[in-house]
Amino acid sequence: MARYQRILLKLSGEVMAGQGSFGVDPARVRALAEEVAEVARAGVQIGLVVGGGNFFRGVAAAAQDMERVTADHMGMLSTVINALALQDSLEKQGMPTRVMTAITMNEVAEPYIRRRAIRHLEKGRIVIFAAGTSNPYFSTDTAATLRGLEIHAEIVAKATRVDGVYDKDPLTNPDARRFAEIGYSEVLSKNLKVMDASAVAMCRDNRLPIVVFDLNVHGNIMRMTMGEPIGTLIH
Repeated sequence: MARYQRILLKLSGEVMAGQGSFGVDPARVRALAEEVAEVARAGVQIGLVVGGGNFFRGVAAAAQDMERVTADHMGMLSTVINALALQDSLEKQGMPTRVMTAITMNEVAEPYIRRRAIRHLEKGRIVIFAAGTSNPYFSTDTAATLRGLEIHAEIVAKATRVDGVYDKDPLTNPDARRFAEIGYSEVLSKNLKVMDASAVAMCRDNRLPIVVFDLNVHGNIMRMTMGEPIGTLIH
């Protein structure tokens, strides 16, 4: 029996690129869709937010001279590309999936309407929330938190390339210590770069727990959903 009945899963765009640094790796997306589909078949309602770094990192140099608002809108559109790729792969797994965008593009996906999103979840459809919040200056972490609160998710699950929250960067500091659990305020006071401060503060103010875990370990999405102690729980 799953511990969580409704989750908001946040994926980085880089995950979609697999071993590459740019674009979508079909094999990686297929493997990811298989894991998500397995969790959905267990009766868990899943909302997904995916970043756009796998595309936007490729034009980041050009964006340096752009107005921030323009660059952010480009980033939002890159999340739509990823959402459509993930939807296609999930539907090939036999899972009914809806992409809902914060920026209206009726020919591509449904507009985000909160009540409709909740209805999709109740009917067993996986819902992918794309285009961030439609507002510049807000990251996909903040979008994930906002959508998680709006759909009454029980937890925000951030799937990353590291296995939790550390007191310093584990990639450059071999003595970095991983937290099994940590409080919201400690994450903010120590400036731990696990999520945007605004996203952590929103979760704190609304008592929405966050779990940070390693997506590269096969089966971790299911383990997290079942409540196994993987990664770091922020609460």
